[in-house]
Amino acid sequence: FLELRDYQPSDDVRNIDWRVTARKNVPHTKVFREERERLTLVVVDQTQSMFFGSRERLKSVAAAELGALLCWRAIRHNDRVGGLVIGNREVAIHKPYRNVKQLARLLGDLARYNRRLAPGDPTPDRAHLVDALMRVRRLARAHYRIYFVSDFEPMGDHWRDTFRALARHNEVVALRVFDPLERELPPADQYTVSDGRERWQFDAGDERLRARYRARYEHDVTAFETLCRNHQVATAALATDDDVQRAVGWL
Repeated sequence: FLELRDYQPSDDVRNIDWRVTARKNVPHTKVFREERERLTLVVVDQTQSMFFGSRERLKSVAAAELGALLCWRAIRHNDRVGGLVIGNREVAIHKPYRNVKQLARLLGDLARYNRRLAPGDPTPDRAHLVDALMRVRRLARAHYRIYFVSDFEPMGDHWRDTFRALARHNEVVALRVFDPLERELPPADQYTVSDGRERWQFDAGDERLRARYRARYEHDVTAFETLCRNHQVATAALATDDDVQRAVGWL
């Protein structure tokens, strides 16, 4: 509630204060101001699939930078901010506060989980991610703005169920982080790649291979965007060589 003033023709009649109107014999209306404080939750993926990058930075680093900027922007807007950082083995949970000290703890965990990623670490099993997403659902009951920053790999029912449950009563934004090498093979040449255990060779000049590679990426992106659209989840993409601060301006 902001103030009480004389009724004007454009005012909503539902906001007329009938007691004051009767007492003063002049129509009076209540004026309300939209509540500006929001509950913001920033969920940042720092699992093994994010430990990859061919340009500028790793996906995990781009996600951490984007998550941190989203947190600071929410604080500047006087929102209460919290978040979850999903690591390979643990999950750091921070309830929303409008407090820079609490935000510093969240960002400290984000930096710590980022530094823990290392070559050759095993990818966490699906149950770990499902449990982390269930924690998000338990924390964000209603009226939250929730940002998910991830590569959303592997894509599966756990993401669909999470989006469907949360988007009913919250504003959900899925920010997909990717590396350009996931979209397009490198220039034509013979390449050898390794995951630390096995080695593969391929010819990037093979046009059929390039077409299949690109088609698979586009298929996965289309499936992800369709999933988000079906559950009223806004989405945007960030490449590892994008300007992260400019990307925040898109939201």
